[in-house]
Amino acid sequence: MEPSELKRSKDSPNSDESTRRSSFPDEVLERVLSLLKSHRDRSSVSLVCKDWYNAERWSRTHVFIGNCYSVSPEIVSRRFPKIRSVTLKGKPRFSDFNLVPENWGADIHAWLVVFAAKYPFLEELRLKRMAISDESLEFLAVSFPNFKALSLLSCDGFSTNGLAAIATHCKNLTELDIQENGIDDNGGSWLSCFPESFTSLEVLNFANLSSDINFDALERLVGRCKSMRVLKLNRSVSLEQLQRLLVNAPQLAELGTGSFSEELTFRQYVELESALSNCKNMHTLSGLWDARGIYLPALYPVCTHLTFLNLSYAALRSDELAKLLAHCPRLKRLWVLDTVEDQGLEAVGLNCPLLQELRVFPADPFDEEIIHGVTEAGFVAVSFGCPRLHYVLYFCRQMTNAAVETIVQNCPDFTHFRLCIMNPGQPDYITNEPMDEAFGAVVKTCTKLQRLSVSGRLTDLTFEYIGRYAKNLETLSVAFAGSSDWGMQCVMGGCSKLRKLEIRDCPFGNAALLSGLEKYESMRSLWMSACNVTMNGCRLLAREMPRLNVEVMKEDESDDSQADKVYVYRSIAGPRRDAPPSVLTL
Repeated sequence: MEPSELKRSKDSPNSDESTRRSSFPDEVLERVLSLLKSHRDRSSVSLVCKDWYNAERWSRTHVFIGNCYSVSPEIVSRRFPKIRSVTLKGKPRFSDFNLVPENWGADIHAWLVVFAAKYPFLEELRLKRMAISDESLEFLAVSFPNFKALSLLSCDGFSTNGLAAIATHCKNLTELDIQENGIDDNGGSWLSCFPESFTSLEVLNFANLSSDINFDALERLVGRCKSMRVLKLNRSVSLEQLQRLLVNAPQLAELGTGSFSEELTFRQYVELESALSNCKNMHTLSGLWDARGIYLPALYPVCTHLTFLNLSYAALRSDELAKLLAHCPRLKRLWVLDTVEDQGLEAVGLNCPLLQELRVFPADPFDEEIIHGVTEAGFVAVSFGCPRLHYVLYFCRQMTNAAVETIVQNCPDFTHFRLCIMNPGQPDYITNEPMDEAFGAVVKTCTKLQRLSVSGRLTDLTFEYIGRYAKNLETLSVAFAGSSDWGMQCVMGGCSKLRKLEIRDCPFGNAALLSGLEKYESMRSLWMSACNVTMNGCRLLAREMPRLNVEVMKEDESDDSQADKVYVYRSIAGPRRDAPPSVLTL
């Protein structure tokens, strides 16, 4: 849900033509609209006429809010009185890289207070990069008697004490999904807070918790919840314990294992292999912490039906990956570490013809003397064998223009192309030329491209290509690139569908910032850090576009003229009232 979607169009719903009575009875129209799953489609429908606006308003049960400061909870509750499910995003994405000050904001509590008053029937809450305290989790647990699903992704401010409150009070809980959060882990006793009569859990993910868990409580919980389909464990769970859990849950569709390195006797290995063989419905496998190649064959029986294999915590060698992938003919999504090297990616090209998504993460992004890793050769090999590939996130230390041109010729349907050459400003290592032609080939060839991350030595020519050809681009991430303001001006002038622009460590200044005056109200957000933007430029933007929130995060108090970090977003709620002293709202 974007701010503009919360206001009625001045043309459609209020025009004389649009006020004519709908030819559909209200009950029929609301039933038809309930079949629309896309929030964008529903928002478009609401602009047709008053009848459709009201029908959409009363029939909507889920709302997605991409920026918690773009709208207030009061406005949301007035517009949509029957919401049962909320997805809410908070901090800018660069908070993942510690570029956002501590206590920046995005606290969920004010939203929960309004929801408790207006949506006592709330069933689902999905948060990303929000701050949520233990007190807020307890308030959530006791305020919504039919609450069913909680998903926290990259959130902070809470501990396992808050999870204990959820387990204690949410009698109808079906999903507890805790991913990549900054959580204070006070131990695994929270699992024992689920009542012995509790049987409704279908999704349980605590993979990123670090401490030992109460395994007896977990085993009893998994045994009681016969509808559990997703179970993702942390690394404290041993292989022997995994086997015991799988005996009680052969119906699992998604499994995240614990540690995969424990010493097993022959009998224990056979029992583990047998338990995995009985999981006939499994299509997603992750975890495999510290995996040892000697135990990977136990996975072969479940590999046949896998569509998603997440090995981002398993530092496998190329030969180990190759043996595993030989048993994965249906794989559509694959995440690996760069320890698999180019030979491992060659095995991907040979064994995964249905692959649609590939993510290659660095095992150690800060080790410049690293001897392993992936190069352009592995990427090219994947492109030859996986023609359906349309999403890639690829960390590497070297790349060439020719390789990228070959890759997009082999896979022209990319919608997400995120190439991260980890050495800033790295040119084509063979020709020593900028990487302009590589990304030019991407935007010229991949006409469906929606998200693009660029890296390497880039001049303004790259951004000219993007502005000219990337007509469906919605998200652009830029780091250590560009020559002048002209590059950003090309993007702003040419990418009509752009919604998010993220820029760091680039030479763009005030002229670049102000080139988006006509565009920012149709975008979700702009982030600029370590660029050449000044406070005066930010003040001018705020003055010219009063409906935008222009926030400056200051690091160096000695220089009042520079804007260190700038975050610009549209809002119908006005400037926020909870900004810390380090954040100046203009």
